[in-house]
Parts: sequence; structure tokens; C-alpha cells
Amino acid sequence: MKAMLIVLGLAAIAGAQPSGWTPEFSMQFKNIGSVAPSPDGSKVVWTQIEAVMDAEHSEMREQIFLANADGSHRLQLTRGEKSSTNPSFSPDGRMVYFESARTGRNQIYRIYVAGGEAEQITDFKGDIGAYQLSPDGKTVAFSGYEPPPDLEKNRKEKRDFRVVDSNPANHSIYLIPADADNEGKRAFRKLTDGKRDVNTLEWSPDSRAIAFTHAVTPDADDWTTTELSELDVASGAIKSIAATHTISPNVFYSHDGRYLAYTKSLSDPPRWAFDGGIVLLNRSTGEARALPATYDEQPELLGFAGDRVLFTEARHTRGAIYEMPVDGPPRTLFEPSKGMFGGNGVHLNATGTMLGLPMESCDDPPEAYVMAVSSKTPLRVSRANVDMPKLPVGKTEVIHWKAKDGLDVEGLITYPVNYEPGKKYPLIVVIHGGPTGVFQESFTGRISLYPIAVFAARGYAVLRANPRGSSGYGKAFRFANYNDWGGKDYEDIQSGVDRVIELGVADPDRMAVMGWSYGGFMTSWTITQTHRFKAAVVGAGVTDLWSFTGTSDIMGFLPDYFGGEPWKQFDNYRKHSPITYVKNVTTPTLILHGEADIRVPTSQGYELYHSLRREGVIAKMVVYPRQPHSPGEPKFILDIMNRHLDWVDKYVR
Repeated sequence: MKAMLIVLGLAAIAGAQPSGWTPEFSMQFKNIGSVAPSPDGSKVVWTQIEAVMDAEHSEMREQIFLANADGSHRLQLTRGEKSSTNPSFSPDGRMVYFESARTGRNQIYRIYVAGGEAEQITDFKGDIGAYQLSPDGKTVAFSGYEPPPDLEKNRKEKRDFRVVDSNPANHSIYLIPADADNEGKRAFRKLTDGKRDVNTLEWSPDSRAIAFTHAVTPDADDWTTTELSELDVASGAIKSIAATHTISPNVFYSHDGRYLAYTKSLSDPPRWAFDGGIVLLNRSTGEARALPATYDEQPELLGFAGDRVLFTEARHTRGAIYEMPVDGPPRTLFEPSKGMFGGNGVHLNATGTMLGLPMESCDDPPEAYVMAVSSKTPLRVSRANVDMPKLPVGKTEVIHWKAKDGLDVEGLITYPVNYEPGKKYPLIVVIHGGPTGVFQESFTGRISLYPIAVFAARGYAVLRANPRGSSGYGKAFRFANYNDWGGKDYEDIQSGVDRVIELGVADPDRMAVMGWSYGGFMTSWTITQTHRFKAAVVGAGVTDLWSFTGTSDIMGFLPDYFGGEPWKQFDNYRKHSPITYVKNVTTPTLILHGEADIRVPTSQGYELYHSLRREGVIAKMVVYPRQPHSPGEPKFILDIMNRHLDWVDKYVR
């Protein structure tokens, strides 16, 4: 690692003209978060996210932008050293509500579209989660957690012990007037008791009820306890809608208030690879009717457009927006001709007429788009990355191959810049997490732990496989690696490598493998099974299935995948743990891990690192302070990019 790395990175971000793709150049690109059209479809707000790195800062900062729906009169609506997130329009379209921690804690604000200073709506002493303005514009509902009043006192007195699994930080529902009273004050009203954690909430069209999802605790392992209830705002009475412990947090009312749509697990108990369907509740009769199955059986609801429920879902290396009629099978509403859109940032406006879409492709950076539901033609409204220098990127295309058992598998191959057919290149195999992740046609130059565009500019070919277990290929494919991590999913990836070699693209003597999370598991597994790779980088990898299950915050995850607890399935956990076969490893291995990772605890990285060292294998481990499972500080992301490059340059070229 060069000593001047950070200095050079700061120079690039300051605007120095790049001579070629570098991690520092990738850090200059902005990402697009939420894209939300106004109720009448005339305006749109979106968020832009950029890396801020200077002597005192290393953070991803998010701000809100506004434009007319035709892209005109574009302006930045919020500024400052703190991010502004989750924008939404008031019903009359005159104001934009959002969240920000500009006063130290996350609070709800609003700002007039015409401009001016933002007004702080809440002064909540705890943590605010979801929020939504009522359709009549009079009341803001939000979920919040109030910490114990003696918490700070106990910290100061060094009495802040914690009893595990007691007093979970459950969010309750609160109401607050949108407008202040004559004295400039707003009084809170608490509507739920905090015995369960409120995830999401949705106002009914008449502003009289709130549908909300809730789980036993906010812990990641308790998502399977999610239920759906409805709250009467006037009386505070709560009735259960679906108490089956199988609800995902997507719920929307039809515009006439007749129906409530939500998604429900098809398995009982629910499975960690998830299989869900859309349910339509008739609020007057109480009848809950399952709608026809979707392609991937993982629908993410967007809301109602007339008598149709709109939803997004992964489909192979792209996503699509679908419409589900109240009576009838799903139909594709929009699928990009190339590239993809960010599912979490897609929003349908309150009237169901306009969609906001963050979109990108392998060679086009992210931008915000709007699309009338009736036209199906997206229009770009942002200029987040339009003026960035246009450097050549390696061509990316979908590649197909047959697995050993005949299963059809596909992935993405990115060719080196200035690729010459017939010439063999070093190959980098990147493996996604999940295992239910999926590689889609995202911008190869974006900020990422894996700088695909930089790899290609350095003369590497890159293979990103979607082996069995991935999303986007249907339920059977997604569940096909149950009880078989490191089995046929491993063979799928190796068959993909064989295919790239067969095509004459990859040099079989110059290959590297890397991945994060489950991708880290598969990387550590790979180097115990084959010596064909000259370098490996294990990012936050699961290396010992038994100890992982006992220390992770998702202790129910592997028992679902492997048919029981590790003490009941000991041989199965041992058989599928990379650490079991560590004596087979000869590949130089770099291990990267966040020190605050509770999903895959840092101990998993240390287990592999110390084992490799004791076996005499070249190994190096880097730990990143404060970082959770997905590192978020841009200086660390930049360091991880460069370490990937340095490691493969050293051992593969």
C-alpha cells in the first residue's frame, strides 16, 4: 500500500483530472437514494449520496434535490454537514418532509418547495425510525424508541451493565401535529406500548387508521415474528390483521380504502431464503385472499395504481416493476432495456400515477428518473454524475453455462479495457453475499468494495457468478443450496470459471477469488478445495459454521439452512465449514473484517487467519474500527479497494 494513498485520494476528490480508472476516481461518483414524485406528478425529490473525506471526516453524506418532473428547475434543497434522508411530499405538494440528525439526534423536518429554512417538526429524545404524514396533511406518525431515563446517569457512574435479551429497544408509534399550536409547540401522543417493535407504518386514505408491522424485538433474528395490525387513531384500539409471524414489512391501502395489500411468507415457519406472496385483505369482509404467485416469489410492494398492485422483483441480472391486478396474474409493467434500478429507492407517488426510479447500467452511473405509470418511459431528472469524465470501461455482458448436474447458471463477465479476442487475461472471480444476493447490471465504476472498472482498466477480466442460492431465478433455484453450502453452489462457480477459460478469455494460471459475507465463506471454502487460484481475499467471511451460529446476531440463520442447531447437526456443520479443511490451503490469503461486525463477528476472520498462519500459509488480516458488516466510512472503503488491487497485483500478475 503506497504511503501517499489517502493524499492522492483527496486530490482526486478535489477534482483532479484522472488519467485512468483508480479507486480514488470511483470514490468521486455519487449514488442515488430515494426518488419520490409529488402527488400530482409535477415535481420530484431525490437524494444524492457522496463520499466526504477530509482531515476530520470520513462519511457518506446524503442530501435532497428537487426538480420539475421534466427535469427542469433542478436545485439542491438541503445542505450542511449532516445528511438529510427519506424525503416525501406533503399531500398538497407544497412541502417536503425528511429526516436529519443535524441537531445531534435524528429528527423530522419539513421545508417548502419554494425555498427557505427547514422547520424542525419533532424534538424527540430517543431514536426515530419510520415516519409518514397523514393523507389529510394534519398529523405525522412515526416510530420511536425512548431510552431509559437513567441511561446517561448510569454511564457516567460506570453502572451501565447490560442484561442480554432484556428491555429490547422496541419502537412505539407516536403522533405529532404537522403544524404547531399558537405557542409554537407540538404535543406528542404515544399510541403503542413498546411491547413489540414497530417496523413500518401506513396511513389509511381517510387518515383514521394506521396499518403497521411489528416484531418481538428489533433484533435481526426476530424478523420471523413479524405481524400486521391496524390502529384506530381516534380510540387507540388495535386489531390484528395477520398474526401468523410471517409478514414482511410491506403494506399499502388501496386509494378507496377498500383493500389492504401486504406480503406474506409462503412457508410456515418462514425460511431465511424467503418465499413470499401478495395477499389482498378486503377490509369490510375481513377476507384475506392470496394473489397469484410472482416469478421470484420475493415481491417488494410499491403501492396501488388504480386497481393494480405495483411491486418490484429481481429477475436474473436485472430487476423489473410488475403490476398485479386485483383479479388476474402479474404482468411486467417496466423492465429497463439495459442495466437496473435500485429497488429500495423506487417510490410510487400518493396518487399511483408516477414512479421515481434510481437507475444505472454497467457503463452508466446512477441517476434519478421519473416515469408515468401510463407511459412506461423513464425520464432523467438528475445530473448527479453527468459531468464526470468519461473514461473507458470494460464491456460487461451476461454469460451462461451448464453446471455439472446440468442446471443452467449465469453471471456477468467484464472484459479488460481494450480486450483483444484470443489473448488470455488474468481473471478475478468475485462472489456475492447472502447467499440470496444476486449480481445485477450495476455501474462497474461505482463506489464499491470491489472496483470492477479499475480491475478491467488494469487488464483483468472479472467473473461475477449467480450460483444456485441466488435471488432472481425463482424459489427452487434460491433454495437449491439448502444443506449444501460449498457443494453444488461451489461447483456452479467453478463451472463458470471453466467456461471463461474455455472461451479463451482467462489464463488458468493467473486467477484470484474474493467475496464478502457468504462470498467470504465461499472464498475461504474455495481455497480449501482447489489450488487453481493464486490469490484470495476473504471479506467478513463465515469460516466456522458452529462458532458463527453461537456468536452472530442471526443465530437462527444456519439452523434453517442446515436442518437444526449445530449441537444436533454437528457433523453437517463440520462438513461444510472451511476451517475443517484449512490444512489444504496454499493460496496467499488476505482477510478483511469490520471490528464492529455483529452479523459475521470478527472472530470468524481471526479463526481463519490464525489457522493459516499456523499452517505456514501466506496470510494477512486487516481490521476496520467501528465498521459493521458492511463498511460505511469512505476512507476504509477506499483502503479496501486498494488492498484488493494490491493483493491480486502481487500474487496473480
